Amino acid sequence: MDTIIAPGTAATFDVARIRQDFPILSTTVHGKPLTFLDSGASAQKPRAVIEAMTRCLETSYANVHRGAYALSEAATEAYEAARVAVQRFLGAAEPEEIVFTSNSTVAINLVAHSYGRGVLKPGQFVLTSEIEHHANMVPWQMLRDENRGIGLRYVRVNDRGELDLDDLAAKLADGKVGLVAVTHMSNVLGTVTPAAQIARMAHAAGAKVLFDGSQAAVHRHVDVAAIDADFYVFTGHKLYGPTGIGVLYGKRALLDAMPPFLGGGDMIGSVTLERTTYAEAPARFEAGTPPIVEAVGLHAAIDYVTTLGMGAIEAHERALVDHAMAVLPRIEGLTLIGGAQDRGGVFAFSLDGVHPHDLSTYLDRHGIAVRAGRHCAEPLHARFGLEGGTTRASFGLYTTAEEIDLLTVKLTEARKFFA
Repeated sequence: MDTIIAPGTAATFDVARIRQDFPILSTTVHGKPLTFLDSGASAQKPRAVIEAMTRCLETSYANVHRGAYALSEAATEAYEAARVAVQRFLGAAEPEEIVFTSNSTVAINLVAHSYGRGVLKPGQFVLTSEIEHHANMVPWQMLRDENRGIGLRYVRVNDRGELDLDDLAAKLADGKVGLVAVTHMSNVLGTVTPAAQIARMAHAAGAKVLFDGSQAAVHRHVDVAAIDADFYVFTGHKLYGPTGIGVLYGKRALLDAMPPFLGGGDMIGSVTLERTTYAEAPARFEAGTPPIVEAVGLHAAIDYVTTLGMGAIEAHERALVDHAMAVLPRIEGLTLIGGAQDRGGVFAFSLDGVHPHDLSTYLDRHGIAVRAGRHCAEPLHARFGLEGGTTRASFGLYTTAEEIDLLTVKLTEARKFFA
């Protein structure tokens, strides 16, 4: 299972060779080879990203947009080239629809502030769901609690961990929802939501739609035009790029209608003692010195996954999901959470009689890195009666079937150990 042939292509996805691109994967933990199964939290970085950022710092770093000298012009060109790379990666109509932020959380907060407070009207609702990461829930609760007259509704999640589309339709029916904000792929269950269908339902009810693509953009080809997203966010560090940079895609007309999120340098048209005018999007949403080196790293990460082919990556990860679904349920005492028909490589589970933190520590002693806790999704864990949390294994493009097999062996041993 280490070599996958992507459907419709002649290219092979050679995991053994690809793993050589990631220096950290050759390290050891507690004297054991590293088995990294926490890519859903933050993915490892290929050498191409590391080298691109180092090269920028060593040869062409300066502040952007301001300097009339060669280094600044080179840095500005690199920064804006990253914007074009993101535009093409997402299928956006123009680079001006791409706003750089520091991560997905800030991107969602930007929409909550500038669209939620600046465009939504009293009496309207934001509609999110039980499956969301806190980043796509807390900002909307904060907006609701400001007594602006903007309400909040939640779409239910069924026992398979899928959005209840009948419930979605019912909560859109009165035409009072102004914005639907839902995940494109769950960071706990791996559930992939039917984005295009959700967008059609939202638009038919007069609502705009935001997708949290923090997980989906890593594992699936995303075309914001094809799914007709009004807003789409993702973060660089999960896409094999650096921390400190995220992306907000917004349709140009919506961005133009939104007031700024933060005030300061580089987001202005002009400033006097009496008043300030603002730059057009995306500059109006990028106050202060932006993440210059991080943008270069994100560009390199996008080039890296694009060269491998998102179709090939998806095929590889589908094979891993199929393998995991075949072997994990065989473990005595292990319960997988959720069972969506369309899912990515994220598996949350519980093991009878073993606390998630104890299990994670046990696995770490064998070189296996997994997540333990509620994964910034407390309401979802409460929905499944798992307030104590779960253990989560999440895959990346460098994950192998052999690593999944090792996980199953150590989970079996862990149950005996703790018994």
